[in-house]
Amino acid sequence: MLTKEEILHIATLARIGVKEKDVEKYQHDLSEILDYFKKLDQVDVTGVEPIGHITGMQNTFRTDANVDFGDLGKQAIMQNVPEEKNGYVKVKSVL
Repeated sequence: MLTKEEILHIATLARIGVKEKDVEKYQHDLSEILDYFKKLDQVDVTGVEPIGHITGMQNTFRTDANVDFGDLGKQAIMQNVPEEKNGYVKVKSVL
């Protein structure tokens, strides 16, 4: 079972406040969680391939390429902007 000092140390690391009356409850609850992980260590996983996630998806990347829309593409885009200045989209100041 976890000690009172260990519970307070964990709470400090997690940056959460723990009231003195709750320490005993956390001792019990966290100790049960850790005991469950000990049970999982006993499971036979021979032949089971470790995985990072269950979806099976792989990272897909695209090339970072500049695509020129040409003058017609730029004009089509600029028709949709609310305000324009010197051929650029004018936006409100952020700062």
